[in-house]
Amino acid sequence: DPKSHAVDWDIEGAVNRYVKPVVDKLSLVANFSVDSQILYYAVLGVTPRYDKESSSFLLSAHSLPHVINPVEARLGSSAASLYPVLNFLLYVPERSHCPLYIQDKDGAPVSTNAFHSPRWGGIMVYNVEAPASTQASLPLHVDVDMARVMEVFLAQLRLLFGLSREELPPEFLLESPGNEGLADWELDHLLWAHTVENIATVSTTLTSLAQLLDKIGNIVIKDDVASEVYRAVASVQSAVAKLATGHLHSAFQASKEAVTSSERAFFDPSLLHLLYFPDDQKFAIYIPLFLPMAVPILLSLAKIVRETRQRKKEPTKMD
Repeated sequence: DPKSHAVDWDIEGAVNRYVKPVVDKLSLVANFSVDSQILYYAVLGVTPRYDKESSSFLLSAHSLPHVINPVEARLGSSAASLYPVLNFLLYVPERSHCPLYIQDKDGAPVSTNAFHSPRWGGIMVYNVEAPASTQASLPLHVDVDMARVMEVFLAQLRLLFGLSREELPPEFLLESPGNEGLADWELDHLLWAHTVENIATVSTTLTSLAQLLDKIGNIVIKDDVASEVYRAVASVQSAVAKLATGHLHSAFQASKEAVTSSERAFFDPSLLHLLYFPDDQKFAIYIPLFLPMAVPILLSLAKIVRETRQRKKEPTKMD
């Protein structure tokens, strides 16, 4: 609420210092672009519950899914981008609902005061300390601690990519992610997982294409479609071979090329009208057109056959 809080955050400096090293290291897996925006008078869509014992407002775990939709409707990122978007929101509660804390399923407060949703992003609630004097002028100036915020956002980014810190036995030693936020072995794990996923996707796509083409007897496969299929198969074979030798980056690139080629073959315009127009639909469309004309023709043929048989049975008159 700009009437109560004048929030100032160094988002450009925080992105360059905290986010850019992680994004640069993940550039082998995907291409990223980072945008930011500020929303005024944003509402969560859920009325928090006031707790008298702690003199604070609480958001329960079962109400968190209802928080995303009202906020997402006002975000411009999903409408401006053709690619998947991960949203990381910092929410400053209005004065009437401050301080605001998030509870887990057991009713305990969440230490980070944040939550994340798979394939969507995360939201962190940033409480502003009440002024010591009740006569303080509004709006209150707030400098966001970007180190604390980015620590939560980067942890959520790791979770969204499937990288969670697991408890290991004490005799195990793990490489520290350092300032990049991502260790080399974690990047290798991502490349391996995405390569295997791409290979499975290509196998499913080509199998579905083969099954559909087998059902259509009069289909014509153009040379460019056949070349895309051959290219997808060759890329998959190359990805599998490079995975076996441990060349993860090359295997990942080959699997991406296989996915692209298989999708081009499956969604080729020359096949779409045949894939979605099988023989049973042809009969359903053409029978109502030809049946009215076929009935009198069949009746005439039957009459001709009957008259021919009667002529053969009649005795021949001799003069």
